[in-house]
Amino acid sequence: MLTIEKLAEYGADVEKGLSRCANNEALYLRLVGLCIGELSSCALGDALKNRDLDKAFEIAHKLKGGVSNLALTPIAIPICELTERLRNQSPGDHESLYNEIVKERAALSALLA
Repeated sequence: MLTIEKLAEYGADVEKGLSRCANNEALYLRLVGLCIGELSSCALGDALKNRDLDKAFEIAHKLKGGVSNLALTPIAIPICELTERLRNQSPGDHESLYNEIVKERAALSALLA
C-alpha cells in the first residue's frame, strides 16, 4: 500500500507534493498512483529504440510534468535531463538515462505493494 512514509523513504519531497495538492493526502496518493500507472504504460522506451526522438520528447515532457508536480525527485531527475536532451536534440547516451528511469520506475512501483 502506498503511503506518505514510503514515498518519503523513496526520496520524494512529500511536503512539496502535498502542498501542490492542497495538503490533501488522499488526493496526493491517488495522483502518485496514477502517475506510476502512466510511467508503467508509457512508450518512451519504444520511441527511443525506434529513434523517434520527437515522439520520445513528447512522452518525456508529459512524464516530466507529472513527476515534477508530484515531487517524485528520484525519477524526476533523469526524466528532466532526458527531456532537455531531447528538446535540444542533443546527441548523447539516451539509453543510460532511460535505464535510470526504468530503475526508478521499478522502485516507485514497488511502493504499491
